[in-house]
Amino acid sequence: MGKLLAICTSPQRGTVKTEVPSATLTPEWGIVGDAHGGSWHRQVSLLSAEKIEAFRQKIWVDYGAFGENLVIEGFDFRSLPVTSRFAIGDVVLEMTQIGKECHNDCVIKQKTGECIMPREGVFARVLQGGEIHVGDEVTMLPALDNPPLRAAVITLSDKGSRGEREDKSGPLIVEMLTAAGYVVEETMILPDEMKPLKAQLIRLADGRQVNLILTTGGTGFSPRDITPEATCAVADRNAPGIAEAMRYHSLSITPRGMLSRGASVLRGKTLIVNLPGSPKAVKENLEYILPSLEHGVRIAAGLDGECARK
Repeated sequence: MGKLLAICTSPQRGTVKTEVPSATLTPEWGIVGDAHGGSWHRQVSLLSAEKIEAFRQKIWVDYGAFGENLVIEGFDFRSLPVTSRFAIGDVVLEMTQIGKECHNDCVIKQKTGECIMPREGVFARVLQGGEIHVGDEVTMLPALDNPPLRAAVITLSDKGSRGEREDKSGPLIVEMLTAAGYVVEETMILPDEMKPLKAQLIRLADGRQVNLILTTGGTGFSPRDITPEATCAVADRNAPGIAEAMRYHSLSITPRGMLSRGASVLRGKTLIVNLPGSPKAVKENLEYILPSLEHGVRIAAGLDGECARK
């Protein structure tokens, strides 16, 4: 059990937040009156009071100096898994991301000399709204039994990222994953560039801790096709069987299946799989691997036992 030591809000993003005695939270926005609210996964930011106290040994900062909304004593949030849930009175929060990127022009970093939010802060969305007050008790709720697996989908396309081509493969993957029982947490379209893809793969695996990331596009022979290289660059372990199985299946349809360079790897507990770019090939490949994929994903997440059959 913890304690809410401070509630901090600001009317503009990128500014130091100031303390308020109470706040109203809604699932539609987050903290009413705070600029970081909205219909997204980072509605409310949380920071452990103990982390702020350690920073104060170097330089004094007021609560809200790092852009945090809630300062809570008694929990080391960074050590807890994403999807952890907390109750503050009637309000229920669900952790959605650990840490964030700190931009070079961060106003908070300029004022404090260092911003600890990127490595120590976490973010949450509001599952149940209500009013909270400084001094309220904070309780960590029991984990849900058999929660759905969580996924993210990334489309790689120069033209798609510029709005010059409709993305049909990404929505198809979302539709197929949803039908299979996954919760798709994020979708995005990126240009065929190494740096942004690596950054998003790392954020989704480490920060959002999704179970599965599926990419589509960028697996061919074009000089701009860098998806396998970016995927392998962030990997902790190789999982080649999935990519090999897709090539095997594709070869039963067309000899050009041998030209796919897609990779399949693990980063931490997250499985990352490169799918082809065309909707037809996406459907063919995902239909083939999806029935077996769930067990592998659950093994990686520590949710299932060994693969050997009795």
